[in-house]
Amino acid sequence: MTDLLTATTASTVSDAPNASPATSDAHIATPLTDARAQLAEAISLLGYGDGLHRMLATPRRELTVAVPLRMDDGSQRLYTGYRVQHNFSRGPAKGGLRYAPNVDLDEVRALAMWMTWKCALLDVPYGGAKGGIAIDPREHSTAELERVTRRYTSEILPIIGPERDIPAPDIGTDEQTMAWIMDTYSVNSGYTVPGIVTGKPISLGGSQGRASATSRGVTHIALAALRHAGLDPARSTAAVQGFGKVGADAARFLAEAGVRVTAVSDQYGAVHRSGGLDIEALADHARATGSVVGFAGGEALDGAALLMQDVDLLVPAAVEGVLHDGNAGDVLARVIVEGANGPTTPAADRILRERGVLVVPDILANAGGVIVSYFEWVQANQAYWWRADEVESRLEERMLSAWQHVLGYAEARDLSLRTAATALAVERVAEAHRLRGLYP
Repeated sequence: MTDLLTATTASTVSDAPNASPATSDAHIATPLTDARAQLAEAISLLGYGDGLHRMLATPRRELTVAVPLRMDDGSQRLYTGYRVQHNFSRGPAKGGLRYAPNVDLDEVRALAMWMTWKCALLDVPYGGAKGGIAIDPREHSTAELERVTRRYTSEILPIIGPERDIPAPDIGTDEQTMAWIMDTYSVNSGYTVPGIVTGKPISLGGSQGRASATSRGVTHIALAALRHAGLDPARSTAAVQGFGKVGADAARFLAEAGVRVTAVSDQYGAVHRSGGLDIEALADHARATGSVVGFAGGEALDGAALLMQDVDLLVPAAVEGVLHDGNAGDVLARVIVEGANGPTTPAADRILRERGVLVVPDILANAGGVIVSYFEWVQANQAYWWRADEVESRLEERMLSAWQHVLGYAEARDLSLRTAATALAVERVAEAHRLRGLYP
């Protein structure tokens, strides 16, 4: 298969390293070991050989860059940035850019792999990618974040582009970050390239509905999953872990659909109200104070306890690995819809399935963002923009179609939804790889 031109920078670049899918620390639960375990299960189910397994388990390209930053006071700091392109078999790579202090290469590898399966499952013509900088954006001014973003972008320029790899917002980044990336790339190209990123401001060619697309997708799937479980959404309760890009709007959309959202948390703590939280008032409080903690319309709750609330629906929409073998047995929710990437470990998956809990996997549940990112990319290429209602109707159609496909596949083979979704996605990527062949 034709590879992209190898980047030649002062950074470390690795194209398709000859590494085994297994690792010496496979007993340690990490996003990467979880992602590899899910792939191994799908490979076994599909009957694929070791060679294809290794190809699908190994990123096609990895780039590690040093990102120096000149602080506002004139001092300098040095951060490390990453961009991993997992697969190109179905199209250019696509994935978010994360700013968080604990970002490392293995986390980015896992997220890039999950993006490959997500794009394939929703039949979006992309491969998976992910990027990140190990930085805490809360410790920096807007000017410092602009400088670090532009420097990172300049370092990864050789491997990104609207036909190569298209970044998008993730934890710690937003539409302003995407605007800086777009401008940096465009200045180096000599002309404006709106298709280099998605999730950018509307005034720069962003799509209507992109900011809330992941949350809307989560909500469409959550309502469908509740109904499948025999629950009326208008009589159901929910707890949402995370009140950021995904969780805040997911809580709002669920409440608008009639679901009683009784508990919400963020990284600082949680609030609870058995009669249901006023999500709009909670959002106002969070914007004013930076946290849900201290909200007058609810009682304080330990953040970890939110996962064990007696609710019908649990939406983990924060970070990876929050549901594990140490707490999965205490989860009381009947339905879990993953708003975050990788919030449930394989061990927790087994426990939850044995207990009859319906878990809707991340590569299906939170795919709304990449669907509307694809819509934005198409609009940029056409220089023609759709109305918000057009975007929303197309998003709902794609999400519910994928839900029915995964559900039917799972029921016909007595599989969990995660195994069914991963197997469907891996099968599509493998078929594209087979048809393209190897070059030379």
